[in-house]
Amino acid sequence: MTELSGGPALPQERRVVTSVPGPKSQELMARKQAAVADGIGTVMPVFAARAGGGVLEDVDGNSFIDFGSGIAVTGVGNSAEAVVRRATDQLAKYTHTCVMVTPYEPYVEVCEELARLTPGDHAKKSALFNSGAEAVENAVKIARAYTRRQAVVVFDHGYHGRTNLTMALTSKNMPYKHSFGPFAPEVYRVPVAYPFRWLTGPENCAEEAAAQAIDQISKQVGAENVAAILIEPLLGEGGFIEPAKGFLPRLAQFAKDNGIVFVADEIQSGFCRTGQWFACEDEGIVPDLITTAKGIAGGMPLAAVTGRAEIMDAPHVGGLGGTYGGNPVACAAALGSIETMREMDLAARAKRIEEIMKPRLRKLAEQYDVIGDVRGRGAMLAIELVKPGGKEPDPQTTAALAKACHENGLLVLTTGTYGNVMRFLPPMVIGEALLEEGLDVLEGALAGL
Repeated sequence: MTELSGGPALPQERRVVTSVPGPKSQELMARKQAAVADGIGTVMPVFAARAGGGVLEDVDGNSFIDFGSGIAVTGVGNSAEAVVRRATDQLAKYTHTCVMVTPYEPYVEVCEELARLTPGDHAKKSALFNSGAEAVENAVKIARAYTRRQAVVVFDHGYHGRTNLTMALTSKNMPYKHSFGPFAPEVYRVPVAYPFRWLTGPENCAEEAAAQAIDQISKQVGAENVAAILIEPLLGEGGFIEPAKGFLPRLAQFAKDNGIVFVADEIQSGFCRTGQWFACEDEGIVPDLITTAKGIAGGMPLAAVTGRAEIMDAPHVGGLGGTYGGNPVACAAALGSIETMREMDLAARAKRIEEIMKPRLRKLAEQYDVIGDVRGRGAMLAIELVKPGGKEPDPQTTAALAKACHENGLLVLTTGTYGNVMRFLPPMVIGEALLEEGLDVLEGALAGL
């Protein structure tokens, strides 16, 4: 096998030359099992060697079409030129000072970009962190400091992280919360508008779900006690649920009317992924705070809370921060990632991915009654698998379908509260021929079930 660098120069081809996993990956997996905690799971038992564009190559020389993007992280492609260039340049200057000790320009530049890019023309400020969970946790801190209230409202099927507070915010027990309690108090969960599973039908979903949510908040919590309403505009780990149109505006208006901070968790859906810079733009939502991570820095660890300046300034000096938060190399990578998104118009590329993928997924749903729903926007799409003849979740078939895809050179991820959703998160730079080939693999895997 010829030694190659990753990034855009990597040959854009699917290639399966060994069993999956191959012998080198099997050797490395044995080492992993001996040295790495069992709690760190593995979706696909192959070890990466290099990646770029729309492919990931393993240590055995297999090249997989990438429909995962490291869970929506490498939307600009692995080792994108601008990300590598800017990060390398910064790496040679200094790697760390801690922004709370001696600040540096890349941190300020990222915050300026976030003020420009996020919805709304009001004055905005940001704070940078390491991970999505940190961003969510700090958004709650900021909302509580601003409102002087304690309660936080979240939604069924929501996912917000693995720290103690964000586990409390997250809906699903296994694997995220099981055996890790007790959890942080003053967290309240209400219904979300899930069209496929709404009992009276999708046409009633938005109005009824909003009414139920608002009624529960008002009666069980008291709007005057709520610091924040926190929701993913397009739910991620809960199953790529796109709330029925009208639901989000109702909740945002309720928050505004009652002095509640409305927080959009765009950690998985942000940065062009849904065909817009941020998913909340689809219905004109202007959140008070927005949390971002994943796609922000092309694979480097960075996260942010961005919002109305008066809300962001509520915590006392020293109340926000962290040793590595807004690391200069990660900030440089983020500037390269944003540069790539602008220059390549990756929001438009995400819409084009939807134009290619959604009709084919819908056609497959017509052919295979195991597919109960096709949903999502842009390059954030999913199919929900059910037992034929109804809507009973079918996680076993979902897992078998993913395994068949993996064995035939397509990297896919599963998700969902019931473990029965296959999600598609290709890099937005993926070539159209490779995208079509990935769908061919999916179709062949379905036919072989």
